[in-house]
Amino acid sequence: MRSRLLPLLLVALAALVGAASSPAAADRPHSPHRTEPLAKAHAHNDYEHARPLHDALDHGFTSVEADIFLVDGQLLVAHEIGQVDPERTLTSLYLEPLRQRVIDNHGTVYRGKPIEFQLLIDIKNSGTATYELLDRTLRDERYAFLFTHYRDGKVKHGAVAAVISGDRPRAIMEGQTDRLAFYDGRIADQTDLGPGADARLTALVSDNWTKLFTWTGTGEFPAAERAKLRDLVRRCHDAGQRIRFWATPDSPGPARDALWRELVNADVDHINTDDLAGLAEFLSNP
Repeated sequence: MRSRLLPLLLVALAALVGAASSPAAADRPHSPHRTEPLAKAHAHNDYEHARPLHDALDHGFTSVEADIFLVDGQLLVAHEIGQVDPERTLTSLYLEPLRQRVIDNHGTVYRGKPIEFQLLIDIKNSGTATYELLDRTLRDERYAFLFTHYRDGKVKHGAVAAVISGDRPRAIMEGQTDRLAFYDGRIADQTDLGPGADARLTALVSDNWTKLFTWTGTGEFPAAERAKLRDLVRRCHDAGQRIRFWATPDSPGPARDALWRELVNADVDHINTDDLAGLAEFLSNP
């Protein structure tokens, strides 16, 4: 079993770094962080909820998605460029709350649960420049201890895995021998899924459900499509990767439940939703 001494020391050190600029512990609202984590729950466009990150955590989600734009030297969280707000930064909405939570929970996002939390960061503009600033931000001494770390061919798992989607500068990421983020691949790209796949770079493979399957939960799942789904999951898992689909039905009802059930039965790693309560209820009461 991997020793927990070094991670605990890093957490203790991180609690001291930047303390002068952080709220005093007595001034922060107390939270026991004892929600049961749901391994497959992914909050799509998480930042659109009333309490970004916190609503997802309160429902036990273990993966959240944040879209970012590079604007005037800041990483701003929004779905469209016209919606950016200089107060809504990646740091304020995600990195700082995760830092405080992991410190409070002695090294994990969920207290007493060593499950790795995924922060899926979707780059919306200026891919290379945005990633370069993001890379520097993740390496900041206040936050670097949080993240799963690739260095010299080896991966050391942390409390949070940062995965980059959207306008991803693959060549830059692939060339880094020291990296705090991983690449979100696509099923059609044989370097992402297949004999050339490397989970040390492409930890996650995502794709649009409607471009791969005709079934959207109504009627019987065609046998050929079920076999295709399970083959894709098997190939990803054989390579040590996780798999996710977006554009699945998300309106409450039998069709959504039927499709979610097939995803669970196929062992898809992340189920995409904007309905936090609906997916939490589904996964908690199979």
